[in-house]
Amino acid sequence: MSNALPFRLPAPEGGSVDLLVIAAEHSGDQHAGRMVAGLLAAEPERQVAALGGPALAGAGAQLLEDLTAQSTMGFAVFGRLSFYRTLMAEVVRWVGAHQPKAVCFVDSSGLNLRIAAKLVAAGYAAKAGGATKLVYYISPQIWASRAKRRFEMARNLDGLASIFPFEKEVYADTDLPVSFVGHPFVESDYHTPVAFEAEGPVLLLPGSRQGLVKRLMPVMLKAFALSGAGRDAVVLYPSDSIRALVESFDLPANLSLQRTDAASDPVGASAVLTTSGTMSMHCALAGIPGVVTYKTDPLTYWLGRLIVKVKFIGIANLLLKRAMYPEFIQGAATPTALADELKSGLTDMNRTEQTQRDAAELKEMLSSPSDATAANWMARQLAE
Repeated sequence: MSNALPFRLPAPEGGSVDLLVIAAEHSGDQHAGRMVAGLLAAEPERQVAALGGPALAGAGAQLLEDLTAQSTMGFAVFGRLSFYRTLMAEVVRWVGAHQPKAVCFVDSSGLNLRIAAKLVAAGYAAKAGGATKLVYYISPQIWASRAKRRFEMARNLDGLASIFPFEKEVYADTDLPVSFVGHPFVESDYHTPVAFEAEGPVLLLPGSRQGLVKRLMPVMLKAFALSGAGRDAVVLYPSDSIRALVESFDLPANLSLQRTDAASDPVGASAVLTTSGTMSMHCALAGIPGVVTYKTDPLTYWLGRLIVKVKFIGIANLLLKRAMYPEFIQGAATPTALADELKSGLTDMNRTEQTQRDAAELKEMLSSPSDATAANWMARQLAE
């Protein structure tokens, strides 16, 4: 699949389609892939198409375009506005032409809520009298910023599946049906990419977006060198493009690279330096001591702080309402500060034990009784 959208997305392979899934990020692609795999295991006759990535393709969806290869953030988006405008117009055309029973948007609210609004405006969505239901899997973090989005979502969407139990209450003053479907990371059959291993290597996790990796990888490498950890390091990467970027830095001999989804067994780690996001949640649930760090361009960060009204950026910290992982953001993310935290994570047994307790609390919180699995929820959306 090329980097340039062909701007005539291919027609459904079977001539018709039940479900179109749109997942623009690596994490969303992985979550959606599990949902689609479960759906097709139960209902193999379903025809699923996707704008996503390798996980959705591997689950059995027809991949119309690899959006995970296009992932951008902050002001880098402005350089691709033409691409995203054309993408949205083409999705609307495709839905109008092929009339799937449902479109499922996964995370990536900046793109997906705009597409939903355009489908309503075009008359193709069920809320506008059209043939296609619009549903959402993994709620936008409206509890952190731009809470009023929930009213637009209620006008345009037919249902939402949340992965955090408190999110149902967030939508309580709307008529949007919300189902808590459990967090995929605590499902019994979920393959976690990491595990705690007291004598294992240090994990360096600079993220899945190129701009973020460019800013964080040099800082992490210097912090690892300063820490005197006395052990190896492993960088987990989600895509070939991120691997190539990591390899462009001066890497120490005791550092290895491994694709996130390549290993059959979890990578054991003693401590972690991680950006906020999906992998930080994996590490938190595994009970790996560590620190969350983040760097973006100054203007993006300044604008973000104007609209984001939460104390923490790490999801584990937000859920626990305390700093399971200390956070070092922007100018505070120095090699010396990260090195000190890394040394603490490797040598302070009290910290290790507290991290394990925090992990147990998170698992209990996210394993609350759910309304249905994500796959069952989707099957219900298609049947109704």
